[in-house]
Amino acid sequence: MRTALLVIDVQRALFDPEPRPLDADAVIRRINGLAAAARAVRSPVIFVQHETADGALVHGGEGWQLERRLEVQPDDQRLHKTTPDAFQRTGLERLLRKVGMTRVVICGYATEFCIDTTARRAAGLGFDVVLVADAHTTHDKPHATAEQIRLHHNKTLPALTSFGVAIRADLAASIDFAPR
Repeated sequence: MRTALLVIDVQRALFDPEPRPLDADAVIRRINGLAAAARAVRSPVIFVQHETADGALVHGGEGWQLERRLEVQPDDQRLHKTTPDAFQRTGLERLLRKVGMTRVVICGYATEFCIDTTARRAAGLGFDVVLVADAHTTHDKPHATAEQIRLHHNKTLPALTSFGVAIRADLAASIDFAPR
């Protein structure tokens, strides 16, 4: 099993303004640790950036840029997306298959949108999925706090068994990128 790290939408427009996402600083630290662990065994690190036609996430704009404290290396991959699904019209599946990946580790923003959609799509495409239980985040919503949303997804996504592949929710400190 070969594993890639997908870092979804950790961008300035989503992380800088107040109120910031739940545990924003801790999530960024955990993502940096995951990226270092992946690079140490030559697993791909892929940063996915959402972009819109106008507004704070316009391609190339200040808000579209990756969060300042992310530790990005020259060999890391970057993909741009326009929907919550990091696979739709991005070439992500082709890239993962080309380098022999069979499992993806998913972290970033927003739990109930891009994280959820990408995790489900990855499983539907046959990739084993590890949701980093303490390295995905969102903002409070009128119907639920960000903490409730994260907990819900950490419990719900692993309960999906119909895809025929594993979906797990593991803490960042327990994730191993070594090929199996």
